[in-house]
Amino acid sequence: MEDDKPHAKETPKAVRTRARILDAAMTLFATVGYHRTDNTMIAEAAGLTRGAMLYHFSTRESLVEAVIGHIDAARAKLFEAAAAHPPHVDAAEHAIDAYWSLLREAPFIAFSDLEAAARTDPMLKAQLAEAQAAFDHAQVGARFNALAQAGADPRFQASRDLGRFLLEGLAKGAMTYDEPARQERLLQIVKRAVRALNRKGGVQDLWPDTN
Repeated sequence: MEDDKPHAKETPKAVRTRARILDAAMTLFATVGYHRTDNTMIAEAAGLTRGAMLYHFSTRESLVEAVIGHIDAARAKLFEAAAAHPPHVDAAEHAIDAYWSLLREAPFIAFSDLEAAARTDPMLKAQLAEAQAAFDHAQVGARFNALAQAGADPRFQASRDLGRFLLEGLAKGAMTYDEPARQERLLQIVKRAVRALNRKGGVQDLWPDTN
């Protein structure tokens, strides 16, 4: 007769413990970085012994794989919350402000650090590939388009990609150079460039003459 009891790792307590481990890992990746975070640090941050953590994630690979899924789900949840409220201002401007805000949240910072680390880590690069593709299509693709009210025309797609990658680059730069006035100036130019591509403004609006 088969045992009807759930496996120990599937009990509600175990699920909560795993979530605590994954939250701790995500926070550490966002604050001290992937390469500086070891299993002992994650266990301590989660309030567990290293042995207790190894019970749930016996290898570094299994832990990283689970953390990537956890971070990806957290990013999707934040994006869905941002997309749930119709904008009261220009849609493209709202999308840029919303994404810029999201990029400074822990799940986005952690994922960005993982992407940087993956450049020299084949295992991590392979583990990230699926999450990157899914996020690009379902979140930044569909949801950012919905936020910006952009169509399928290549011009609108270009405006979305321009806004997205400039914001992501600006967010990475802000990790080492955080100067609010400079950021705000660049954000305004990104908004004007996206508006121009969306046929809501002209090239002359990129840097309006205030003299």
